[in-house]
Amino acid sequence: MKASEYKTLPDSPGVYLMKDGSGAVIYVGKAGNLKRRVSSYFLAAHDARISKMVSEIKTIDFIGTANALEALVLEAKLIKEKNPPYNVREKDDKSFLYIEITGEKFPRVMLVRGKAAASGERFGPFTSSGSVREAMKILRRIFQWSVHPESRIGTFKKPCFDYEIGLCPGTCIGEISRRDYMKNIRGLRMFLMGKKERLLLSLKKEMESAAKKLDFEEAERMKRRIFALTHVADAALLGEPDATPESGERIEGYDISNISGDSAVGSMVVFTGGVPDKDEYRKFKIRSIASPNDVGMMKEMVSRRLKNHWALPSLILVDGGVAQVNAVREALAENGIKIPVVGMVKGPDRKGTDLVGDYVKIADKKVLERVRDEAHKFAIGYHRAVRGRKMME
Repeated sequence: MKASEYKTLPDSPGVYLMKDGSGAVIYVGKAGNLKRRVSSYFLAAHDARISKMVSEIKTIDFIGTANALEALVLEAKLIKEKNPPYNVREKDDKSFLYIEITGEKFPRVMLVRGKAAASGERFGPFTSSGSVREAMKILRRIFQWSVHPESRIGTFKKPCFDYEIGLCPGTCIGEISRRDYMKNIRGLRMFLMGKKERLLLSLKKEMESAAKKLDFEEAERMKRRIFALTHVADAALLGEPDATPESGERIEGYDISNISGDSAVGSMVVFTGGVPDKDEYRKFKIRSIASPNDVGMMKEMVSRRLKNHWALPSLILVDGGVAQVNAVREALAENGIKIPVVGMVKGPDRKGTDLVGDYVKIADKKVLERVRDEAHKFAIGYHRAVRGRKMME
């Protein structure tokens, strides 16, 4: 469809592919509600990068899915196939997540970053750590898998906690054979490869075969698995809160902590879609300034951050006023990058919070306050740790 026809998209889950005038895919995204998600690109203000992308969109294709979990898997598959230029998180192996199935005798299933292991298999990339972690919780309830290293298989004297809550299939106490365990892994692989219909057909055949053999316990297990796959309760998986028309936006928050310039450190926290993305948090020891100069320290920290090939945010928030905002703007300009910068300061009479800088409506004030508070807490915690080590020395 033409980009101007986005209002005709369905109010259902799926994946959207944005294309330029030549028909090339420039961005792939997922949505729990396609119409609402895609509309947010055209109805709300955005940073320079997103605005540029929107100006290039000429047509939009979409693929509907049964639920948001399948949309998440399909999005990762299409990003890998199409390599869209505006899916910036996929440009650096260290910045995005994969689901890895290890090559062990009883394979583990893990979330990993960086280069692939020598053995095993990977699925991804996944652009939102929050969504893929929620997906892992859902999938493990359907396809129980082990998190125990090979050396611990069958060595537990009593079942692990995951076994007690139905997540471990019993590898801890040697209760499941490798043959039965690999059935779970094969099912998971098929789902992650987007072969859900083939998987359901295979499970149905297994259920019927077990029933013929009067193995009603196994037949019931397959029946429950089929039901789970066709009734995924994924409301939390791709939540798109109204307070942000853009649920996947990345906000970075920065704060400085020191005592009269001593043991100065900085923190960077990341919120994606309004929730903390703790895997993306970073800590900095201030190197170039030894005197009380929070503004200079802020510039040093952001400058060093920009030297790394991490995903760029849609908004930078600093705990400070105009001086801190301008320091960050200088660091961005020196690196040829344009990103809105917002500072948070105490309001009149030290009551409430005021915003200064380039406020862009991608998150409400409460979300920004949470980002500020998280950055402050992270910076203070790191400062105390650094001071403690210094005192011990």
